[in-house]
Amino acid sequence: MKKILLVFVFIPLFSIGQATKFVRQALRLTDPEDQIELLNQALEIDSKHLDALFYRGIAKYNLEDYDGAILDFTKIIFYEPDADSYYNRGNSKFNLMDYEGALLDYQEALELDPDLIGAYFNLGNAKFYLGDFKGAVENFSKMIRFFPNDYKSYSQRALAHMELKNYKEAFKDFGACVLLRPDSESYYNRGFALLEINYYKEAKDDFLKAIELNPGNTPAFFYLGVSHFLLGEFQQSINSLTYATNKDQMDYDAHFGLAMAYYHINDLEKAKAKFERAKKILDPTLSTNSPSIFKDTYWEVNEKQLFTDMYKILSEI
Repeated sequence: MKKILLVFVFIPLFSIGQATKFVRQALRLTDPEDQIELLNQALEIDSKHLDALFYRGIAKYNLEDYDGAILDFTKIIFYEPDADSYYNRGNSKFNLMDYEGALLDYQEALELDPDLIGAYFNLGNAKFYLGDFKGAVENFSKMIRFFPNDYKSYSQRALAHMELKNYKEAFKDFGACVLLRPDSESYYNRGFALLEINYYKEAKDDFLKAIELNPGNTPAFFYLGVSHFLLGEFQQSINSLTYATNKDQMDYDAHFGLAMAYYHINDLEKAKAKFERAKKILDPTLSTNSPSIFKDTYWEVNEKQLFTDMYKILSEI
């Protein structure tokens, strides 16, 4: 009887060892699909092998199978809740645009491990997408306290400040981004913040620098054209906005900007043509002659009085 008992004890131990062996083999591989194949074998031996479930969840995440990843991380959380599983399940939910679910998982992760620094950043992103911009600022600020040179945290906090219309604070953060990573995107973002606080010349300089660093930064040409226009530099505005429309012929904001700029250099024919082009893009049937077709466009939102006045003038040409 002792020999029989030893055999029955030995088999589960051997099986567990085999499952762990499959997990180790999977971690040596770089292809997520190959990893999943081995991890599946581990889980056939031991369906509660937490490492196998965790790394299979990671592999599924890397294959953008976010629903599958959520299932694996949820199983781990059911058996033995841990911060990493909540964090990775939160990332999977975030990629499925379940921001509320992601937020709750990041909070659980931080409850279990307050030192899981990345969760503060991702929690800030979840709050940002849920419209809690003040909460997002708090989380990104915490990240910056941990990592004073973290470009992404400054950039995301700046965007949250923009949503809160704290443009001066946004400008400071975008300024930090320029110091940390002086590339086209950083100058472009700072230029946009400067434009919002009516620093048109400084904004123009940043957009020029953004274009110098990356001539393919098409949005920078549009905002450079806006800056020129607001500085009364109408021909330069035409040059920049024309480039923007050449790159994107459906850019109604650029067409409307051109209409205004042409009007100011007294080229009424081109002003009328660009005005009609902008309207045609927004309302292909031209069923209405109301300024309402420009609702939520750049000029209507950001330069409302200018838009109202110019719409009336252009309509009468």
